[in-house]
Amino acid sequence: MATESQEIDYTLNNPDTITKYKTAAQISEKVLAEVSKLCVAGSKIVDICEKGDKLIEEELAKVYRGKKINKGFSHPTTVSPAAFVTPYTPLRSDEKEAAVELQVGEPVKIQLGAQIDGFGSIVCDTVLAKKADGADDVVEGRTADLLLANYYANELLLRLMIPPGLLAQGTDEEKAKAAAAKAPSQSAITNLLEKVAQAYDCKLVESTTSWLFDRNEIEGKKKIVIAPGEGTKGEGVPEVGEVWGVEMGVSLGSGKVKQFEQRTTLHRRTANTYALKRPTSRKILSEVQKKFGTFPFSLRQLEDERDAKSGVIECVRGNVFRQYEVTGDKDNSPVARLLTTLAITKNGITKLGAPPALDLSKVKSDKKIEDEEILKILEQPLARNTGKNKKNKKKKKPAKKAAKEDEEDEEESDDE
Repeated sequence: MATESQEIDYTLNNPDTITKYKTAAQISEKVLAEVSKLCVAGSKIVDICEKGDKLIEEELAKVYRGKKINKGFSHPTTVSPAAFVTPYTPLRSDEKEAAVELQVGEPVKIQLGAQIDGFGSIVCDTVLAKKADGADDVVEGRTADLLLANYYANELLLRLMIPPGLLAQGTDEEKAKAAAAKAPSQSAITNLLEKVAQAYDCKLVESTTSWLFDRNEIEGKKKIVIAPGEGTKGEGVPEVGEVWGVEMGVSLGSGKVKQFEQRTTLHRRTANTYALKRPTSRKILSEVQKKFGTFPFSLRQLEDERDAKSGVIECVRGNVFRQYEVTGDKDNSPVARLLTTLAITKNGITKLGAPPALDLSKVKSDKKIEDEEILKILEQPLARNTGKNKKNKKKKKPAKKAAKEDEEDEEESDDE
């Protein structure tokens, strides 16, 4: 007798799969926007993380009501301060870390996500911690360089995810030639992204990784590793019918990473089994399996933080849990990150869950991208215009202009 998993098509060919991804994405994006508002100087990181998780739970409760569908977190709310690279989520029971507050103007990385029936959407955005009055000042100087480098590098990476020839135009012969081209190698991708970072005097964050997503899986068989560190390398190329978590990271320092002293609180259950001996370890494993499945979770989300801190040790030692070390920039320099969950369809890239676009009118730098190859790629669309959105073409030119010209020059040309 066929099992339920064999009977149901969980690929993107099933409209229900897309619907579940998009529902999870809508929740992720909505909560991301609310958490961004909470990133005010003087606010405690642990408070923001807890509020974010509560918002995700509240939004999940509103969808697929009365149906026997698993829904929950694809990633807990994490708030990473300036120099932090990896997602950070302190514990209430660690007094020193629970007291950490956001500082005015520091770039804060917010990462979170929801999942419906195992289809997860994770998003990450970098926002600047505002003053208590909430004023939106124009961003200038090195902070502007950091945000612009990350924004344009991310835009470039998204376009490099499109399979060769997928959006090709022209004659059948021209389309066939474009489709026959090889996808850019991972070293070629890194080289192109480095040009963007260099234009703003920034560096790529070492071993920034994008993963193939699947049902109940956010670290699939394929991965793209940017600026790989020693012993790390990517594997595979993006193809139509796939869902990816695409990550971009840029630093004002060297881009090299080091392990920070903060406690590792973010974990994920592996597929391994191990005969746990301690009652607290078995209790935690059972709770994690029930609440989070194979998606990442924070120790602060478990019923008893203190039990979690002791029980998790054996779970990690037995390789039942994978722990995400807390890492940051080796020079303690500010870092910016973005993460987009996207689907690759026959029409191109569909953003299932993404951070909001950077407001370029409020970020001013004396630097700009001048490399013609980069500018040409940035000008390309992410998807084929199917006629549903006629405004797409109008949006392309300003994006390129913003990369090439100062905002003032742009306004002058408009006036003329």
